[in-house]
Amino acid sequence: MSLKIVLTGGPGTGKTTIMKQLHALGHDCQHEISRQVILQGQKNGVEQLFLKDPLAFSQALFEGRKTQYLQAAHQIQKPVFFDRGLPDVVAYMDYLNQQSPEQFLRDLDLHRYDHVFILPPWEAIHTQDNERYESFEQGQKIHHFIAKRYEDLGYTPIVVPTGSVAQRTNYILNYLQLL
Repeated sequence: MSLKIVLTGGPGTGKTTIMKQLHALGHDCQHEISRQVILQGQKNGVEQLFLKDPLAFSQALFEGRKTQYLQAAHQIQKPVFFDRGLPDVVAYMDYLNQQSPEQFLRDLDLHRYDHVFILPPWEAIHTQDNERYESFEQGQKIHHFIAKRYEDLGYTPIVVPTGSVAQRTNYILNYLQLL
């Protein structure tokens, strides 16, 4: 059974950049899929599906991340890195004060991760774009909900310090003793 390792944190904290670096180093990475869900919503005429129909957005995202998790479960002895995990979906719903479906909550208990690395808000690298519309201040609030959700589930997230992409990537790999 492979190690399942999550990189999480609010929007614009460097998760995807680190995931690209991990992938370039030959690690198995399950990349973020929220942009795909957002772009599909836009193709269907909904500019911000997350804001217009948070439940539909969250269901699509949760199912995609669950599929990633289940596919990774078939890896043998090779660590798998995830750009966000299943608890992130519920944390975003918490942020919006939306009720999560009971199935989501059951799945959080069934599909556990071995390590959770959390990247704190970092204003110097935070950017907004067509799919990341949250301001830095909103990102800080979302970060709080994400950290709380993981902690409520019994995880102890490991804080990744700020620094260059190489430094942050090496921090994670050193912690896991993969270097």
